[in-house]
Amino acid sequence: MRPAELNALFATIEALPRIGPRSAKTYQKLLGPAADGGLPRVIDLLWHLPHRLIDRRARPKLAQIVAGTLVTLELTIGEHDAPNRGSRRPYRVHGFDDTGEITLVFFHAHGNYLMRQMPPDETRFVSGKVEDFDGAIQIVHPDYVLTPEEFADMPGVEPVYPLTAGISNRMMLAAQAASFERLPEIPEWLDTAILAERQWPGFTDALASAHHPEDEDGLSPLSPARSRLGFDEIFANQILLALLRDNRRRSKGRGLTGSGDLVSAAKTALPFELTAGQKSALDEILGDMARPEQMVRLLQGDVGSGKTAVAFVALAAAVDGGAQGALMAPTEVLARQHFSTLTPLFTAIGSRLALLTGREKGVTRKKLYDDLAAGVIDVIVGTHALYQDDVIFQDLGLAVVDEQHRFGVHQRLALQAKSNHGAADLLAMTATPIPRTLLLTHYGNMDVTKVTDMPPGRGRTDTVAVPLERSGEVVARLKSAIVDGARAYWICPQIEGDGAEGQKAATARHAALVHALGPRVALAHGRQKPAEKDAAMAAFKAGDVDVLVATTVVEVGVDVPEATIIVIENAERFGLAQLHQLRGRVGRGKSDATCLLLYERPLGEIASARLDILRQSHDGFAACVAVVKSSGQGKAACRLSAWPIPWPMRR
Repeated sequence: MRPAELNALFATIEALPRIGPRSAKTYQKLLGPAADGGLPRVIDLLWHLPHRLIDRRARPKLAQIVAGTLVTLELTIGEHDAPNRGSRRPYRVHGFDDTGEITLVFFHAHGNYLMRQMPPDETRFVSGKVEDFDGAIQIVHPDYVLTPEEFADMPGVEPVYPLTAGISNRMMLAAQAASFERLPEIPEWLDTAILAERQWPGFTDALASAHHPEDEDGLSPLSPARSRLGFDEIFANQILLALLRDNRRRSKGRGLTGSGDLVSAAKTALPFELTAGQKSALDEILGDMARPEQMVRLLQGDVGSGKTAVAFVALAAAVDGGAQGALMAPTEVLARQHFSTLTPLFTAIGSRLALLTGREKGVTRKKLYDDLAAGVIDVIVGTHALYQDDVIFQDLGLAVVDEQHRFGVHQRLALQAKSNHGAADLLAMTATPIPRTLLLTHYGNMDVTKVTDMPPGRGRTDTVAVPLERSGEVVARLKSAIVDGARAYWICPQIEGDGAEGQKAATARHAALVHALGPRVALAHGRQKPAEKDAAMAAFKAGDVDVLVATTVVEVGVDVPEATIIVIENAERFGLAQLHQLRGRVGRGKSDATCLLLYERPLGEIASARLDILRQSHDGFAACVAVVKSSGQGKAACRLSAWPIPWPMRR
């Protein structure tokens, strides 16, 4: 379906000059894989936009420059001061203009190269940051040393891109320039009236402006160039959804109907009465499954609303109809949590449940494959392993995808396609708060079911926020709460880091809490071996440790009703959906709970509004809508620093 003139943009980045297999892997680390899991494409590089600017337009004389500033100087090159062989002294090049002198400093330099680059008595344009060293001004390793001819092409304002180890900004600029050379002339596809009304540039001009803005305003998502590109993305997505909807209307499904005995048994097996919202959701889902058309439905429910129970009954209905079911989760932690929760329920109704993740190997894995193909397994729970080519179902009727926003469309379709009767029915589940407008925009090819009520008997969760400098007070209160029997999560935004950032990382925070609270503090993060991570979570769940320090690996799939405190460090770094999911790790039992948001000053307007709205509402849907309404109002929504820490906890 892609026009041939666009093929150059969908080639892998290895097609660009000076990007070989090794550097392509480094770019993949930065840009992420392509949709097919391979190396990123040229178009992926073009969508990687700068996040700040370096202004090199300041052209002072040497007598006017100030240490600590970025300048571009026109110099006459003077003497070269080369160090003796074996000396650790840097190589120095002296330069001057009619007002003064400056030294250019190079460590581990090649003298012959520098002599060719800066011959004495010739003019060079030098750009870099000025430093004061022993009362003299110098530039260490200038960013640019150019001839007058080369200087004509140096940008006055240089875009700076998000980078990763192994890729410099100079490399990124060169790669972007090569990408633009492959950009074909693309006919305008937007209505000219829309372009005129919103004063948007054409596509090529918009992309060029986004990569080379003239000032800081050009980095804003609201700038004409970036607004235009954002509209293109949404518009293209809508066209794709329209094609998917049209294709879905043409797709035949199968009616999954049985005696109803397993559905009744499944409802009876649940250790609680279904809420009105769960019953209503099941009526819609089971009604869809009974029809001959393919079901594609999104089950949207807040954290703790009981979506897994609804999925259990739906899977039982698929088995009752003579088919198999699959439940796919984005992480092994969540898959094993589902398996642990569902095993006694499926055992109670006489159905066979199995688990497939990356950890199952060799004979065990082959036995799972054989049993699934033979129909010995009724329902299988797993991770991405479920849609691999080796997995063959005897008769897949229903695919349930949990936390579906973490999967690509092609992954979802790959699992559905394993049915022998066209595509299997799909039930996607999410606890991410999604307003109606976003649902229509991003999930327009799905029917939507909401579970809006919560199971009775749950404790209340209070949400408060305090600045990070009060973390010592937080630890003291936490110690008091643990003495009273509390169990707590402490969430960090990263695993490890350098300098000040390293103090906020999970490994450093774990060491600090062990020192402050004693040995009953566990650590869980994504770089641990699965068995090590599972052991930490199991110890926390069993009560063998009081505090679990973790990254967002516990965002979903960890159910510890006894946990009543969660501390989220650098909460301003997390999005609303993540914060809401993390808060959902507590308040899952009958006791009241506390979510403490530690934030670092200064706090931006949007982050302030986000934390304040989260504090005011436990309803994820209402909170998301409130954030959308509050953004851009021109003032912060709250003053966070005065909020109290409500510990020791009420028990």
